[in-house]
Amino acid sequence: MKHFTFLLGAALAVWASGCRVESEQVEDVRTFCNPINISYRFCLDEPSRREAADPSIVLYKDEYWLFLSKSGGYFHSKDLINWDLVTTEDLPVESYAPTAVVINDELYFITSGDTRLFKTSDPLSGKWQFVTEIPVTQWDPMLFADDDGRVYFYWGCSNNEPIRGVELDKTTFQPLGEPVALIHHHSGKYGWERTGDYNDGVLEPLPGAVTEGRLDANGEKKNYNEGAWMNKRDGRYYLQYATPGTEFKSYNDAVYVSGKPLGPYTVSRVNPFAYKPEGFANGAGHGSTFQDRYGNYWHIGTVTIARKHMFERRLSIFPVCFDADGYMSACTSFGDYPFIVPDGKVEEVRTLSAGWMLLSYNKPAVTSSYIDGYEAANALNEDIRSYWSARTGDKGEFISIDLEQVATIHAIQINFAEHNTTQLGRREGLAHQYILDCSVDGDNWVVLSDKSQSINDLPHDYIQLEKPVKARYVRLTNIRMPDGCFALSGLRVFGLAGGKKPQAVKNLTVQRLDDRRAARLTWDKSPDATGYNIRFGIQPDKLYQSYMVYGDTATVTIRSLNADEQYHFSIEAFNESGITPPVLSKIR
Repeated sequence: MKHFTFLLGAALAVWASGCRVESEQVEDVRTFCNPINISYRFCLDEPSRREAADPSIVLYKDEYWLFLSKSGGYFHSKDLINWDLVTTEDLPVESYAPTAVVINDELYFITSGDTRLFKTSDPLSGKWQFVTEIPVTQWDPMLFADDDGRVYFYWGCSNNEPIRGVELDKTTFQPLGEPVALIHHHSGKYGWERTGDYNDGVLEPLPGAVTEGRLDANGEKKNYNEGAWMNKRDGRYYLQYATPGTEFKSYNDAVYVSGKPLGPYTVSRVNPFAYKPEGFANGAGHGSTFQDRYGNYWHIGTVTIARKHMFERRLSIFPVCFDADGYMSACTSFGDYPFIVPDGKVEEVRTLSAGWMLLSYNKPAVTSSYIDGYEAANALNEDIRSYWSARTGDKGEFISIDLEQVATIHAIQINFAEHNTTQLGRREGLAHQYILDCSVDGDNWVVLSDKSQSINDLPHDYIQLEKPVKARYVRLTNIRMPDGCFALSGLRVFGLAGGKKPQAVKNLTVQRLDDRRAARLTWDKSPDATGYNIRFGIQPDKLYQSYMVYGDTATVTIRSLNADEQYHFSIEAFNESGITPPVLSKIR
């Protein structure tokens, strides 16, 4: 791995019409920011909204292939940063939860509710051929090729039925024997399976949601166990599944482990292994875990918005760690801040955070116009479900943020919202065109990114600056929107302020509730903190889950625990200048 450190150059800085361009830079580092920036398709039905979910990424011929629900095709990348759409007439791309696997140097594909199996040796061409039918009634399928040449099929998407698996003949792809039930529902014990944004059993009425028939025998809302995925590492089989439902911020992927592909399976003590219920982009469920070309593991999962429709969703990618005891965990701490994409094998993937802090949280802003209920603050509150909207999509509509101090800016993420769109499906010419500039004094401006001639659809555009700049003001000016009004769910500025980190948190206390799936944390507020990052796990050196809290608060209840486990917790305060050392606590 090359230079994943900040290299400080000469002290000389160049003043350039308002923004001071610094000589310090991030050498040989490329980053991305969740949710990832792909051309999320507008759905084919009303209301007009974008959707992508249930992602499967496969490394094939040293390149990455991303298959996802109802996107009119699939995506291709050489670097995990830039993704190009591949269209095809050969695959049922309007189905949910597709999956792919490499077998004998060919790429195989199958999708939910469809028994047809396809293959190709040239996915970039969009040409696939029918292989056979797998006569299994299934939803959310997953094909797994073991390193001994045997092939297995996993599936399940139900609030009643388990995740199942069966071996397939490696030549005919017909089932060998009867399906085996592998993962059952245990929401009464495992808090991460309980429904609700906060695993609290609350079912909010969402557009497009079906809530009838979702009570269990105890009167609790039934969760969904779905989206099976399998990885094998060091002789262990890691069978992953999503829960409690795609519409919830708590949507996560949990994992069971076995020494055999068809079990029996034991729930991992580190669960959910991919979990991100708070922050800007929430959700990490129904995804896939894959290795990059260097052998590093990553997890891609589904992000919920669910404002216009329950199935309004996006995608996020996180580094994955296997510790010395074989526990699997996704690094979702500060998981919607910039991550480094390495150019080699990384010994510790938790070092892949770029180290840049959020500079734009709740900062004042000036806009060209706004619609009542969609004020500028909604673009700066770290909530993807709310947004600012100008009155029109006309050229010249703008938003300008005051960071309230001159800070060092490394990257900016522009998250567009689809206010008053009528677009259905894809069409030629969908493009975001804008000018992004900055200023030290609010009078003299320097262009950071001129995309006034862009031909690309950039719903979550992310700009990593070639060199960091010093600025106080950041302005985004519309040239053209694909459809609807000029609207943003988040204009997120990343870098470092020159001030002090907040003070370390004091007096962290943790109380396990009568419902042992939950614990309540309280602490003394740390002066000058933007928010708090809580880590928790089964041992002080295994604090792999995280929970982020923004704003002026000193308590949170976490309801995603295993009722049978003991937990340790730590809390760290953060602001625009950095993160404090963690303070540790334990509950029994």
